[in-house]
Amino acid sequence: MRTIAIIQARMGSTRLPGKVLRLVLGQPMLGHIVSRVAAARLIDLVVVATSDLPSDEPIRAYCASAGIACFAGSERDVLDRFYQCATAHGADLVVRITADCPLADPALIDAAIALRVQGDYDHAAIATGAGASRLDGGRFPDGLDAECFRFEVLAQAWREATAASDREHVTPFIWRQPERYQIGKLTSPTDYSHLRWTVDNEVDFQLIVALYTALHRADRIFSMHDILAHLAAHPELEAVNRSLIGQEGYDQLWTPDSPAFAVPQPAPPAHP
Repeated sequence: MRTIAIIQARMGSTRLPGKVLRLVLGQPMLGHIVSRVAAARLIDLVVVATSDLPSDEPIRAYCASAGIACFAGSERDVLDRFYQCATAHGADLVVRITADCPLADPALIDAAIALRVQGDYDHAAIATGAGASRLDGGRFPDGLDAECFRFEVLAQAWREATAASDREHVTPFIWRQPERYQIGKLTSPTDYSHLRWTVDNEVDFQLIVALYTALHRADRIFSMHDILAHLAAHPELEAVNRSLIGQEGYDQLWTPDSPAFAVPQPAPPAHP
């Protein structure tokens, strides 16, 4: 099976514009994410999927200069962007990563892929983010998100999903239907839902800079456990963005009658 990791990235951000190319130790944050995802043993190729708008040209230019595979597609219909990208690269399995997760852990990504294969799941994910927001414990820190799913399931979502939220967030159409799809969750023996390692705000970014400054090495990828040990020794860092936990709006993706599902969208293009 050919496993493609697709990292969705854009320059636009209401709270922190241009965050994906902001420098962390002299390198764009996106570059660090690509390196960490590429370190996963079970991934064959990492592709950055951005939009074809002029505003995202800096991402396309950076990828070209850094030798990173890049795909440009629809800005708003991210599900179509993923489908077209996966099709172009002949993916059998797709791993979805977002470019606001600069602490992505390659060992956990491998574990999620292995779980999907061993359990023959349609979709398997690290238990964090929206898909795991209703779990009672067993969650990893927010920002270690990774989802692995079969290309055939992605194609079904691409053909059938019409809700605005499903087209924007790619996978809710899949994981919100456990009666239709086999869903697996990679859970943690310790619950870490009180930790926020994603980047949406300036304080999030400053935490990332502090962690990279302390832990980054040229010869190894620091892990979730390295971060946890550093935070245990420096508890003041954990408190930097604690007030933002719970403000992500994850529950909207579970509620069919929420405003996110009420925006009319054109039907997706017919399957060729």
